[in-house]
Amino acid sequence: MTTALTILPAVDVQNGQAVQLVQGVAGTEKVFGDPHQAAKRWAEQGASWLHLVDLDAAFGRGSNAELLAEVIAGVDLNVELSGGIRDDASLERALSTGCKRVNIGTAALENPQWCRKVIAAYGERIAIGLDVKGTKLAARGWTREGGDLFETISAMDEAGCQRYVVTDVASDGMLTGPNVTLLRQVCEHTDAAVVASGGVGSLDDVKTLRTLVPEGVEGVIIGTALYLGKVKLPEALAAAR
Repeated sequence: MTTALTILPAVDVQNGQAVQLVQGVAGTEKVFGDPHQAAKRWAEQGASWLHLVDLDAAFGRGSNAELLAEVIAGVDLNVELSGGIRDDASLERALSTGCKRVNIGTAALENPQWCRKVIAAYGERIAIGLDVKGTKLAARGWTREGGDLFETISAMDEAGCQRYVVTDVASDGMLTGPNVTLLRQVCEHTDAAVVASGGVGSLDDVKTLRTLVPEGVEGVIIGTALYLGKVKLPEALAAAR
């Protein structure tokens, strides 16, 4: 069993630009320029994974699908692709980019039967994104409340889900540290792997998450902290090992 934590630098794309939102709220974004350059920078600094998000698709107001496919083709990285994957057409388009896996969020709440079907069909290539406010799930671009966190995990476990991407909405983009309590609760409720998202603001946060690897935390998505230089990727990769 691996004891290393996988680091997934985030490239969130809105209107063709790499951005980072605060608590997922539209209008709070800091813009960081060309997504191609961001992805290449993380690759050059030693990343093996990339968490690539189409924010416009997630909010249901457009698509950066072609651009994201170009970003994936342009880097030799394992890519976890997220944002607006809600039906067969959007899933097939996402999988056809050559990404390693897709992260399905809102659809898990709005169409659990479809989620069960695609987990059965694609197995390891499907991760379920759980965006959490308290113990409730936040749906569609975090603008609405979804169902109960643990009920959803039980249902998706039953379907054979192998991985959850768990975002604490309150800490996302805040650099205030990950929600360790939430991550532990999720790990207690499932044998699936857990990827943590939201709140990492320092190297110590990475070290803290590494201690949760035996409990089931497999990886961490880091966005704002990398872009603002609060965390240097080579140092994070070293701490994660």
